Amino acid sequence: MADEPLVLGIETSCDETGVGIVRGHTLLADAVASSVDEHARYGGVVPEVASRAHLEAMVPTIERALKDAGVAASDLDGIAVTAGPGLAGALLVGVSAAKAYAYALGKPLYGVNHLASHICVDQLEHGALPEPTMALLVSGGHSSLLLSSDITSDVRPLGATIDDAAGEAFDKVARVLNLGFPGGPVIDRYAREGDPDAIAFPRGLTGPRDAPYDFSFSGLKTAVARWIEAKRNAGEEVPVADVAASFQEAVVDVLTRKAVRACRDEGVDHLMIGGGVAANSRLRAMAEARCEAAGITLRVPRPKLCTDNGAMVAALGAEMVSRDRAPSDWDLSADSSLPVTEPHVPGASHTHGHTHDHVHETSAENLYS
Repeated sequence: MADEPLVLGIETSCDETGVGIVRGHTLLADAVASSVDEHARYGGVVPEVASRAHLEAMVPTIERALKDAGVAASDLDGIAVTAGPGLAGALLVGVSAAKAYAYALGKPLYGVNHLASHICVDQLEHGALPEPTMALLVSGGHSSLLLSSDITSDVRPLGATIDDAAGEAFDKVARVLNLGFPGGPVIDRYAREGDPDAIAFPRGLTGPRDAPYDFSFSGLKTAVARWIEAKRNAGEEVPVADVAASFQEAVVDVLTRKAVRACRDEGVDHLMIGGGVAANSRLRAMAEARCEAAGITLRVPRPKLCTDNGAMVAALGAEMVSRDRAPSDWDLSADSSLPVTEPHVPGASHTHGHTHDHVHETSAENLYS
């Protein structure tokens, strides 16, 4: 185990300041500072508020992770950071911090992709990813079906949301129901007391001529809002639990149906589900039932590893080190729309055997102790 790479990962793509430390496939620390309460009064994430919160939380969260892992910063083999996609200002805080620590420590820097990290985190729970792996990523900003034959270099998008992602739809429906923010956990909670068949909400992009792997939840969100509005206009009480359950069922039905179809079409016998919405209890239950019926092995990390965290970034960083991928250059920048086809951002100037020599030259004496 001591021979496996020890990597610190920094995640600041949205409102979570996550710092994780991983040795190979073993999670040593997962420290998170969330600013979700600061955004709740606005009903959604405010980019400037998120950036300021990351700035304030960064150093204490890194120090907490190092303490939890029982390692010194000088022991690290690399620093990984989310370079995109995400909120530009929030990403910049993380990238800047990662550069500072990597430079001070004389360690290689790895700018990695947020979505690829959500896939790679499953290695901390269930061991090495099978190749190829089909991944269904569902979060506030993304609903994607991805096929990966090598998580460090080859991730191919099969389908994505064309409007609202699943997580966004949960937040917007929760707002219409006056349930607060974020919407995912509270709708999941109410749905357990409701009837998922009470209301026939639409399933977007499931017709024979629709794109087989793309997602659309905007129409569903609108249908729910109009149904609630009609009830209120008629002076009737809105059955919150039934609305939550029926809405959730429509989302989960589409997600799992398309994921299983993609596995069958591509001849892949493993499905990994990641992203914040993967913590949803109904999604897990339906995916498990449909995968079992189709002879597909389902891999879903525990809920804490599904939401944004530094552990997933560290996991992908450790994979980059173990597979000898080129580190990033010092001109690494945050890219709010970094495509998933780029699992990491390698430095153009690096050649095998000479990576980051300039780092060690300029910081021969450790600047961080």
